[in-house]
Amino acid sequence: MADFRSLEVFYWVAKLSSFRRASEKVNTTQPAVSQRIAALEHEYGTLFERRSRDVALTERGRLLLGFAERFLALQTEMSAALHETGRTRGTLRLGVSETIVHLWLSRFIERMRATHPGIGVDITVDISPNMQAALVADEIDLALLVGPITLPSFANRPLFSTPVAWIAAPGLLPGDEPLSLGALLHHPLITYPRNTSPYVELRDLVLQENLLPSQIHTSASLATIVKMGVEGLGICVIPPAVVEAELRAGTLRVLPAEPQLSDLTFTAMHTKRPAHHFVADAARLAQDVAETWAAETWAAGR
Repeated sequence: MADFRSLEVFYWVAKLSSFRRASEKVNTTQPAVSQRIAALEHEYGTLFERRSRDVALTERGRLLLGFAERFLALQTEMSAALHETGRTRGTLRLGVSETIVHLWLSRFIERMRATHPGIGVDITVDISPNMQAALVADEIDLALLVGPITLPSFANRPLFSTPVAWIAAPGLLPGDEPLSLGALLHHPLITYPRNTSPYVELRDLVLQENLLPSQIHTSASLATIVKMGVEGLGICVIPPAVVEAELRAGTLRVLPAEPQLSDLTFTAMHTKRPAHHFVADAARLAQDVAETWAAETWAAGR
């Protein structure tokens, strides 16, 4: 019967497709990894196809992987149940969209500190495609990004949706008459980077209307986009929720534009693999915080 350590080693070889990388992940030697895999294959049959640069699961290996994930998840659950949450120590590697930074990230950090006082949070602010890649590469544990994203072995928790609008300095396009896409395209547009959903939708909207492409400025920094908008350098295509202070101060306004833009929908995404139990719990906390923020925003009529 396989022990938990052997199943853990097998799990990481399967996920990383490498004996060497798995040995680094579980802090042991490559010969030790090979020995454990050999023992498992002696008991259960061939689990991996050896290739020149990596290994791949056989059909029998894929079957064992499902059981290994369940065993290791149960071990994690058992450990969490038998230890006080406050005694848990570790680091949550968090990837987060800058949009969320501007809305409710501080609330989430406060909830994490109260619920898991022994857990530090290492925050990386990035665009959603980069965070998805970081999750797959095991560079972060949890991503709060635009989604959901359907990938094997990953879980999504819905967070919230927020509208996207055409926003500009008051003097750039004065008046309250509805603006056509053609009128908007007389000015530069400023939005998220090219591999993000807002940019792709904007580009497709222009192409579908068979209009001449507008000058589109992009930035991974939401603060930069907002500053450019305030200074009258173009029309921002961003959620109004992130510029509430500027809207109240009158340095920006939502334009009465006819073209409707899709909402940005955010999700908390993490691997289903057995890990520190607080990763899945952190996703649940993020969902609670996001739902509370959304309810307050709706109640305030914003």
